[in-house]
Amino acid sequence: MFKPLMSCLLLILPSLVWASADNSSEQAKVEPAKLPDQYTFNIGGFYANSDSYMVVTNPKNGGTFPLDFEDDLNLKEKQFLPFFEFTYSFNQRHNIYLDWKSLHRTAQSPSIEKDFQVTIDDTVYDVEAGISLRTTLDLDILRLGYGYDFIQGSNYIVGASIGLHTMFVKTAFEGNIGICVPNSELAKYCDEVISTPRVVDNSVTAPLPDIGLYGIYEFSPGWVFKAHAQYFALKYNKVKGSLIDVRAIVETKISDEWSLTAGFNYYEVDVDYEQTLSVLEQDVNIADYNINYSFTGPMISVQYTF
Repeated sequence: MFKPLMSCLLLILPSLVWASADNSSEQAKVEPAKLPDQYTFNIGGFYANSDSYMVVTNPKNGGTFPLDFEDDLNLKEKQFLPFFEFTYSFNQRHNIYLDWKSLHRTAQSPSIEKDFQVTIDDTVYDVEAGISLRTTLDLDILRLGYGYDFIQGSNYIVGASIGLHTMFVKTAFEGNIGICVPNSELAKYCDEVISTPRVVDNSVTAPLPDIGLYGIYEFSPGWVFKAHAQYFALKYNKVKGSLIDVRAIVETKISDEWSLTAGFNYYEVDVDYEQTLSVLEQDVNIADYNINYSFTGPMISVQYTF
């Protein structure tokens, strides 16, 4: 938790320093003009350096190991991703926002180097080394939140936010994959397999909370620096997850309604969950899975406000 908190402080500190400086001047003592309600649409792209893996089971010894989607399954590490953001600002200090990020990747691996085993919908799937495997990993993140500007000046804003985010994850494997039917002695009967051409797992997380800080500073007419840091961590029953979102951008107006933005974003999602099967009215632990997605890179967008 220390890392994201430090990121928050480092990003918001400049805004607090600027706010303090302005407060010491006569100009900052004047209340900012009342702002009208605004709707803002922001559409852009994000050049991401992705790192994603899943901890899977070794079918030979029952141990677990990380299966890297980029190194082991040939998914692209660098890719241009779309994003969409909508913000409604009202009553001078209040903001409601909705944003969406998407990462869809598919790759063909001519020859898998490692045996691994995954469990989907109470069925165990064995993937043997040496086969050709087509892998799909699609991730969409939808977030809804509320922000409040608790400090306002003539050319700066500092606020706090709280929100909920939901992840839609699709994992697909296509190749000569074995199906292992669960039994009371699961490991013993896993050699009784039936080939299947495609295995698909569609997972949706429950809405999970995140909190954050943000700062806005107009350092020159028509030029604005914006930064935010959001963090979330939760452990509930068999699920544990975290999210870190740190962003710094510069926005420039090209007209009263249109703006261009450019900046840098660090975004990491980490979800752990325990896989179990129900066998003879008892839960059998298959493996503890970890799915990690990390996006780091520059971003650009076009923004429309009215």
